[in-house]
Amino acid sequence: MPFSVVRFNLVDPRATPDSLSERYRAALAMAAYADGHGVDTVQTEEHHGVENNWLPSPFAFAGAVFGATKRIAVTVSAIIGPLHDPLRLAEDIAVLDLLSGGRLVTVAGIGYRPEEYEERGVDWGRRGKLQDLLLETLLTAWTGEPFTYRGRTVRVTPRPFTRPHPLLLVGGSSRAAARRAARLGLPFFPSAHLPELETYYREQCAEYGTEGWTMMPAKETPLLHLSEDPDRTWAEHGEHFLHEARTYASWQSKDIRSAVRSAATTVAELRAEGVYRVVTPEECVALGLESLVLHPLCGGMPVEEGWRSLRLFCEGVLPRLAA
Repeated sequence: MPFSVVRFNLVDPRATPDSLSERYRAALAMAAYADGHGVDTVQTEEHHGVENNWLPSPFAFAGAVFGATKRIAVTVSAIIGPLHDPLRLAEDIAVLDLLSGGRLVTVAGIGYRPEEYEERGVDWGRRGKLQDLLLETLLTAWTGEPFTYRGRTVRVTPRPFTRPHPLLLVGGSSRAAARRAARLGLPFFPSAHLPELETYYREQCAEYGTEGWTMMPAKETPLLHLSEDPDRTWAEHGEHFLHEARTYASWQSKDIRSAVRSAATTVAELRAEGVYRVVTPEECVALGLESLVLHPLCGGMPVEEGWRSLRLFCEGVLPRLAA
């Protein structure tokens, strides 16, 4: 049975406050529906100051999802670690871990948009050191014991539900990120299918005397949308997939390695690439992928179309895969 993901970043380039509120509430209803149909995790993420309303507050969204669901996990993939206050983040994650009974998964990356650092007054050149401080602080804070933080004694309470601590992974596509994860004994989340980096991470774990594991995207991990008529969906809604693809492309330099990487400039080019795929339930079952990532509200997709995709996934795909 493939691992199943429903992804939400709540993008809508033409949103009004009213329409965006509707989209947020629809995403919660979709999460509850996915929870009831056996989907493994809701995935969400963090970006700031984006004109198309990209979700900036994944933990607030995660808390709302936990309140609407009973068993599904929420994977925040990823936070931009150096933009967060370490003590406040330790508290927020601990509370969400308690609230959800251990259903929160946090991937901490350092981001790739200098403008987000500039907007928050954080030094882009110190992002590595700030990430080290963040991760070290989280691990110490979650013990519940007093410790020294920037020259003063602090204590973070309450302790989280999960032992020894909430699931925390280090994200990235660089050797520095792999070394950081290995040094701290944390799992590693490469941002793309990078087996050579996984090998390096394991070598570093051996060097540091730590144990770890990787949660790496498969070589083929398309973003999916379900439809009974893919031609119609591409014709009517292809612009939404292209909007997200072009947004990502505008952020990614040649040094950035990502599972979502497109060079398409038209809907036809995007469809041919296969990074975003519209498939029938039968085609989805036949893909034979390790993980299925559904993106029902991609790029400002109309809510009703997102619901059609999710229902086809939950009612037309998952039962066949479980049979």
